Amino acid sequence: MARTTPLPAADARPATRRRPLSTRAYPAFRTVALVVTVVALLLPLIWMVLASLKTNVDIYDPSKSFMFAPTFENYVNVLTRNNYFVFVVNSFWVAFVSTLLSLVLGVPAAYSMSRFTMHRSALVVLMARVIPGVSLLVPWYYVFSNLRMVGGFEVLILSHMFVALPLIVYIMMGYFDSMPLELEESAQVDGLTPIGAFRRITLPLSVAGMATAGILAFIFSWNNFMFALVLSGSKTKTLPVAIFDFVSYASIDWGGLMAAATVVTLPIMVVALFAQRYIVSGLTAGATKG
Repeated sequence: MARTTPLPAADARPATRRRPLSTRAYPAFRTVALVVTVVALLLPLIWMVLASLKTNVDIYDPSKSFMFAPTFENYVNVLTRNNYFVFVVNSFWVAFVSTLLSLVLGVPAAYSMSRFTMHRSALVVLMARVIPGVSLLVPWYYVFSNLRMVGGFEVLILSHMFVALPLIVYIMMGYFDSMPLELEESAQVDGLTPIGAFRRITLPLSVAGMATAGILAFIFSWNNFMFALVLSGSKTKTLPVAIFDFVSYASIDWGGLMAAATVVTLPIMVVALFAQRYIVSGLTAGATKG
């Protein structure tokens, strides 16, 4: 009698292949890398805020790194005794005006470069972003000092526009590239001029991009130290420059310095936190075009 081979059970399943070790280790590596990055970014900020609530004696005491009696004397010294509210107003005024003027000039320029493919002009804008600002400080100071403008708000606004204008043009070019040209062509068929189509169709649709460019330009202007250090005066001093009032030849007031740095950082962190959606959407505009 012939031997028959038994059939496999109905519920038998093929053996699953184990994932490679590199694939299984990737989630753990990603988590560790994320934790290390977040700690590296937040630790200096946490130390700055904690140091702003300490006296200079407690700052130098390692045993009081986290357990200490907090004091707000440093903030009182910054905001009242050293008249830092004036420096806050100066920083806000320079950042606001330079950003507004850069938007007024940069948005139409970016639209023209995007729609009329002005590659040479776009190359000039890119070069303006690459050139280090420190290389222009000496000629700027020479020119503005001869014009007797050093120490005024005008020279600070113009110097900050050197950073803000190329940034706005660069961001808005990518945003306009991502917008379909058919919208403007349809508007022109309906009777609008090219300028009217830009003003009534394209410009309202690019509000998110303008918000992104404006927020980033405002942040760069608020944090700018180099231009304000050389070109500002005693009455036009901005916050990044005013911080160094706590640094003297003989000693450093670390508590006041950290409190002043917190005053500078806090408004920008709040703006970035609430505007992160616009920043991400604006920076990625045009990335998927084509």
